[in-house]
Amino acid sequence: MSKINRKDFDKTAVLAMYAKVTKNTLMETLGIEYIDAGPEYLVATMPVNSKVHQPMGLLHGGASVALAESLGSGASLMLIDPETQEVRGVEISANHLKSKRAGVVTGTAKLVHRGRMLHLWEIRITDENGELISLCKITNIVIDRRK
Repeated sequence: MSKINRKDFDKTAVLAMYAKVTKNTLMETLGIEYIDAGPEYLVATMPVNSKVHQPMGLLHGGASVALAESLGSGASLMLIDPETQEVRGVEISANHLKSKRAGVVTGTAKLVHRGRMLHLWEIRITDENGELISLCKITNIVIDRRK
């Protein structure tokens, strides 16, 4: 994977890369699928079913946070040089505003701040009707890659 430049951003290549690197990960276990990308945003869906339910049959807040972190961290990867840098999440917060029992949720990560060492992303998780389920934010730190 190489650093993604705004001027030559290739959405198809980016989405193919995410499909490849998420094999055998939590994203695959939860059914998270990256569906859209741009230089400062990333979008993914996650099915709401028994795999992501809490005991009352509702979307587990932790599953929503996993979706948010997958989006925010994945989006930061587009802003770095992966040959020399890595990304680590240092803080994530979530406000769960509405429950959901079944269907699909869509998370959209949008860049709020891009610093040399810190990236801040806002992730909005919505249902099929565009209603807000969770509002999250993640702060990522950019570190030098260890050899």
